[in-house]
Amino acid sequence: MKNTALLFPGQGAQAVGMGQAFYESSPEAKAIFDQADQIIEGLSDVIFNGPQEKLTQTAFCQPGIFTFSVAALRAFQAHSKYKEITPTFSAGLSLGEYAALVACGAIDFQEALRLVERRSFFMEEATKQQKGGMAAVIGFDKAQLVDICQSVGAQVANFNSPDQIVITGDASKVDAASAKIKEAGAKRVIALEVSGAFHSSLMQSAVDPFSQELEKTSFKAPDYPILSNVDAKPETDPNNIRENLAKQITSSVQWVDTITAMQKAGTTTFIEIGPGTVLKGLIRKIDRSLQVFNIQKPEDIDSLTFEAVSMG
Repeated sequence: MKNTALLFPGQGAQAVGMGQAFYESSPEAKAIFDQADQIIEGLSDVIFNGPQEKLTQTAFCQPGIFTFSVAALRAFQAHSKYKEITPTFSAGLSLGEYAALVACGAIDFQEALRLVERRSFFMEEATKQQKGGMAAVIGFDKAQLVDICQSVGAQVANFNSPDQIVITGDASKVDAASAKIKEAGAKRVIALEVSGAFHSSLMQSAVDPFSQELEKTSFKAPDYPILSNVDAKPETDPNNIRENLAKQITSSVQWVDTITAMQKAGTTTFIEIGPGTVLKGLIRKIDRSLQVFNIQKPEDIDSLTFEAVSMG
């Protein structure tokens, strides 16, 4: 099936034991976990055996989700079902963008894992400098939300779906924005348990050292375009890909625009690869007519059945 996009989830979807079935059943997936252990000692053990508190630590969480996502991708690519699709785009939510880059051939797994490890370290260091916060806003007008955030100095982290937007920034400013948004009639405002204000200007101190890591990293022209979180535009230029990864740390994640852009380009089928079904839920809220499949375990690949979807 043509017009298929491969999607990869971000942080928060982690669970102890994720990917173990792929490790045990797919030589291609096992090779990815083994390579990961050479770069981050004991990573597979934490992914498979936990404890959950350790897996949730940024140092293991981001590399763990990324490694599982690529392992599941490799198992899928080695399966006969993969021959039924022709990927036309890849994209990932925040951290997921790194697995998307591996999927489209812009970077190899080991190089990308080193970047993910450095990214998580620099972001964690940035969280120690100023108390940041984040909150998810459900059921509220986008323009009104942006106005309120600007008025109190909060920022927008993620445009996840038409009715789910995540705000970020200095903790007191996020609290102030949350109070005003609730007062203005939002369905729900949920404070998130996070260590810092991700995708905000408070992460700026992570950008320079991470940019230096990016400069040392080899990127290739991808086999098909990746859509960046930063601008939701299809990208094939290695230098622009590198720049977008640096910008991504402080920029809003344009997920609604990403899905919409792929749909306008003729994408009818989306395959979410990695832990959880968060992206499937978000796409359902963007456009229920789109086909979305999940690959979290080997039997998910076996059961894939692609149907023709009319764009009329």
